[in-house]
Amino acid sequence: MLASISRRAILGIYAIIIIVPLTVVGFGSFKSTQELFAGPFSLPQSLSPANYAEVIGGQDLGTSFWNSVIVTAISVPLTLFLASLAGYAVSRLKGFVSWAIFGFLVLGMAIPAQANMVPLYVLFGRLGLLDNLAGLVLANVVSTLPIAVFILGGFMRTLPKELYEASSIDGSGPWKTYASIALPLSAPSIAAAAIFLFVIHWNELLYPLLFIQSPGNRTLPLALLSFQGEFQTNYPLLFAGVILASLPVVVAYVFLQRYFVAGITAGASKG
Repeated sequence: MLASISRRAILGIYAIIIIVPLTVVGFGSFKSTQELFAGPFSLPQSLSPANYAEVIGGQDLGTSFWNSVIVTAISVPLTLFLASLAGYAVSRLKGFVSWAIFGFLVLGMAIPAQANMVPLYVLFGRLGLLDNLAGLVLANVVSTLPIAVFILGGFMRTLPKELYEASSIDGSGPWKTYASIALPLSAPSIAAAAIFLFVIHWNELLYPLLFIQSPGNRTLPLALLSFQGEFQTNYPLLFAGVILASLPVVVAYVFLQRYFVAGITAGASKG
């Protein structure tokens, strides 16, 4: 009884911590700056979409939105493809070699992205990848590949070895076994990894802030920083931009949340 009450109390406190900022952002996106500071938690005087109209039409977020779409649409499938190949290879190996390679691949999860900022900037500068979307795609893929290998590799290692052996007996080569056995059976894990990568790549700010200088190459998170000035921040416009930027992530998670939970659990507990 006491444990149940404690859990509910903790969940209630956590819900309040989440709901309060969302309420301020949601209501604030319909207010003026003066109205927001006068009553952050109060209902807006009117549900005028003026802030949203200015964000969409007057702040040139359309280009930044499509830049984020392009970077995310390329980064997620490419990361999934490379991670699935690595996971499949690890699942086919045996003994210490399999665990050693798997551990080496996921070791990148322990290295913070900030530790690679200077080497990456120098390297990308020499390769001509600064201030373009191709550099962002490459940085995203490299930085998220370890977590994708952890999820997919952990799941593929749980697949019965007999399936691979039966496929080999039928005359299937490694690529056919990968396409006809490993990928279809790993669909829940792939869906979970896809959502996870989508959220990371869509909200990525560090690498665009590091590599991008031209306004035309900004991604959506970087463009939202333009609402924040040195001495003044237009919070209503910022809140409206944040809500618009969050909608694709919310929609994707609502429709695929069961795959996300199931895939993360499988990759973590069965790896």
